[in-house]
Amino acid sequence: MSLDVPTAVLDEAARGEIDDATFVGVVRESLPYAWQVVSAAADDLAARPGSAFGEHAVPPPSEAERGQLLRALASNAIRGALERHFGVALAFQNCHRIAAFAPDAVGSAVHREFVSSRAQVLNQTPELRDC
Repeated sequence: MSLDVPTAVLDEAARGEIDDATFVGVVRESLPYAWQVVSAAADDLAARPGSAFGEHAVPPPSEAERGQLLRALASNAIRGALERHFGVALAFQNCHRIAAFAPDAVGSAVHREFVSSRAQVLNQTPELRDC
């Protein structure tokens, strides 16, 4: 299961749409490690004015944290909510390299390089094979 959804939120969703703030709260509580990683990448971007992206490049401490990150970034709904909340476009190479791009940097040379097959191949190491 990707998220621990409180009964009140399940009831709200059954009645109709839920707002981003509610959904983001569920994500933050359910996937705290993933939240921390995305937040760190967004903070890194904010701390470097003029930079195209910020990143988080530390391997998860355990399989549980790795699972949180994979669930967050593999879900269109979760990833989209995180991007809207933090005002970034996320890029994901593997379990230890996540970038938060400024929205206007998407499609730039730096962004295209980060999401390229070449960059993916160069970012592989034997110890991260199961990442």
